[in-house]
Amino acid sequence: MTKMRQGKLAGTSANHEIRFSNLIESADELIASPGTDEYLAPGFIDVQVNGFAGVDYNDPAASAEEIGRSLRVMFSTGVTRCFPTVITGPSEIMAGALRNMAKAKRSFESAGMAEGTAIEAFHVEGPHISPDDGPRGAHPKGSVRPPDIEEFKRWQEAADGLVRLVTVSPEWPQAPAYVEAVTRTGVVVSVGHTKATSEQIRAAVDAGATMSTHLGNGAHATLHKTNNYIWDQIAEERLSPSFILDGIHIPAPFFRSAVRAKGVAHSVLVTDAVMPAMCKPGYYQLGIEEVELKADNRVVLRNQDRLAGSSLRMDRGVGNAVRMGRISLLEALAMATVNPARVCRVAGRQRGLTPGEKADLVRFRWDEAANELTVVETIVAGSTVYSAE
Repeated sequence: MTKMRQGKLAGTSANHEIRFSNLIESADELIASPGTDEYLAPGFIDVQVNGFAGVDYNDPAASAEEIGRSLRVMFSTGVTRCFPTVITGPSEIMAGALRNMAKAKRSFESAGMAEGTAIEAFHVEGPHISPDDGPRGAHPKGSVRPPDIEEFKRWQEAADGLVRLVTVSPEWPQAPAYVEAVTRTGVVVSVGHTKATSEQIRAAVDAGATMSTHLGNGAHATLHKTNNYIWDQIAEERLSPSFILDGIHIPAPFFRSAVRAKGVAHSVLVTDAVMPAMCKPGYYQLGIEEVELKADNRVVLRNQDRLAGSSLRMDRGVGNAVRMGRISLLEALAMATVNPARVCRVAGRQRGLTPGEKADLVRFRWDEAANELTVVETIVAGSTVYSAE
């Protein structure tokens, strides 16, 4: 059955009418205003989310019911597709988490639930990262290990072949061969949690790496002022960076400078959200590590002051991108929609609100003075999954 929504398109004063079923059928400009101050945009895509609403996606025992509930909370933030992210841990726990999430996806799909559609693919962040303090971030040092293509194959077997993004550090001697083998299967490889040299980063990119994971984070506290792996990734035009814009992980001047250097079209917003996102302050889990959500919204390792993911919501991330980057709402929305779709190869989501694309939509209000976005409705593959009305 064809449905219809009307609203402004971000970046224009024009009102449009979108007709859709599971796909967008038409997108036409209206002659007369529909009398609404609401905007329409493609649904948000988050390619790095470790957990949400009290659920840890790294827990092999997380129930499908709880995973589904966390996704429904995520829908309220405008996210329509996500890559649940499994971080560094013992091999059996990582494979178990992927197997569990894949099983949940299958159960949602068999029941005709949009939650199954929303789980687009999986991101494996580690364990082939730097063992050094700083670049390693909150990942457990004892589980860091060299790149292993056989382990990658085990992930894919556990995940029903849905691992589509892998974060790896190019500092390992095995990295170029690993990157080449993984990308040959169609999986995106991202540089991250690294202390790699310029030559090692270039070798990884030559082998097929195309992304940088949360650029500016997972790094030493102090670096050489002009010769370091952050500048190397900014200078490498073949790498598209992701950014965590919670106002905690990176300062506004860094984001503003990096996005100007890389270009909006090559930049991606992620939340890097963990279990306590949209929860009360307290203690939670991130894989095998215990973390604490502080009153100021920082998520840190328990009894330490080291960041361990974030409590960011994507709707807040879009507003923060406008404020921190001094970019337009249209540019910020691209970083949360068509850019991640293109960089991470999400089919049917790379051309925005155009006929033939998947009907993933978000309807929202925008407070320009506060740079604040309020989600009114979220639609996944033509079905309303959240409504504030």
